[in-house]
Amino acid sequence: MTGGQEQELEGLVDVPALTRFLDERLGGAPAPVAVRKHVAGYSNVTLFVERGDLRMVLRRPPAGNLLPSAHDVLREYRFISAIYGKARVPRPIASCDDLAVMGAPFYLMERVDGTEIRETIPAPYDNPAGRRKMAEEMITALVEVHAVDWRAAGLTAPPGSYVERQLKRWQRQWELTRPRTRELPGLDRVSRWLQDYVPAESETVIAHGDYKIDNVMFDLQEPRLLAILDWELATLGDPLSDVGWMVSTWGDRAQLAAAAAADPSAPPPPTTTREGFPEQDEMAEMYARQSGRPIHDLRFYRLLAAFKGAVISEGIHMRYIEGNVTNPLAARMEKQVPQQIERMLRLIDG
Repeated sequence: MTGGQEQELEGLVDVPALTRFLDERLGGAPAPVAVRKHVAGYSNVTLFVERGDLRMVLRRPPAGNLLPSAHDVLREYRFISAIYGKARVPRPIASCDDLAVMGAPFYLMERVDGTEIRETIPAPYDNPAGRRKMAEEMITALVEVHAVDWRAAGLTAPPGSYVERQLKRWQRQWELTRPRTRELPGLDRVSRWLQDYVPAESETVIAHGDYKIDNVMFDLQEPRLLAILDWELATLGDPLSDVGWMVSTWGDRAQLAAAAAADPSAPPPPTTTREGFPEQDEMAEMYARQSGRPIHDLRFYRLLAAFKGAVISEGIHMRYIEGNVTNPLAARMEKQVPQQIERMLRLIDG
């Protein structure tokens, strides 16, 4: 390992301690371990780990002063373990809640050979038909997750209304974040609107909580979804919360074109605004057809998702100004969060 690599991993992983943990947990002949950091993402830290022929991904919380209930990697592991073999998730390998090993809880899963879709799409299907198929795969994979029998998988649903729990949680996260960043009155207005328009409770399913195109892995040669990643926000709750989140992150072509015209320095629009990808409403309709669930109160679920997304983004802004974010693109949050709030207020106002 080079000096630069050691510095990059400092405070995130103790390679000798991890080696001992894997030797004990996996058994067999002891083997050297190689670790490198994955720079994408803003939340939990992702590390690529190799031990002999076994290629793994390690997930742990970021360093620094974290908000309560945030960055729960062991929650990720519990859900992946419950879902594996029933929906598209990587194979879970091991978890560790002993802080003496690396100073933080962590887990390991098998690494999937594929690509996350951020700004580029693999050339073999970077065309309208391929993009359409990607969207269809996104819907099918989500329907598969929602069809998993969570009781048989050993999961237990918290009591009370899922939507109300979610709203209270993210209102609380905003109250904890605000003193460490800035005042955002528009976010308070959205919070009050959501409080006033909570819909009737729907059925309970496994909800991913952060289902979007850059949190899944696609094949490199064909538009086939291989695995759903980043289960940090997973819970048992309303399936429409995942639909609302997916749609809210999908991107509205007309709205984004207007925003880009008003601010040429704005970040590039989501990949999903390119030709071939369905519009937001069609994505929701596709889910309804495949799942057999009617779509209702979509504006509420879109706003709940956008509110949650803005609070998460402001948390990233908080950790950026405090020096605890490794992704340099976190600097964008200073402008992006107010832009997110403007879009929410437009949705409220019709």
